[in-house]
Amino acid sequence: MPCSPSGRQPSTSDWRDRAACIGEDPDLFFPLSDLAVPGSETSRAQAVCRRCDVLIACRTWAIEHGEDDGIWGATTATQRRAIRRATTNPAPAARRRGDDAREDHGLSH
Repeated sequence: MPCSPSGRQPSTSDWRDRAACIGEDPDLFFPLSDLAVPGSETSRAQAVCRRCDVLIACRTWAIEHGEDDGIWGATTATQRRAIRRATTNPAPAARRRGDDAREDHGLSH
């Protein structure tokens, strides 16, 4: 692998190098409000995200790293917090069919 001008090995391709937001005003992605009403900074930022080839990688990174500011992968901070809660607090496992009958008769495994 060829070396970069700094003498270090160039890094492998990163999803951020292919993001649609490159060249956009960074302030667009850090709106004052999470409300995605038509014409708002939030909705304009999300429109850029929706045309991005790496939307899922971006969203995943923001969720996994606890990014609580800005628009990442077309999601607001509020949406990412909800996703994190939903994925870290799984619902109780569904009961198997027949478990109720064994409990009703005092039977156990």
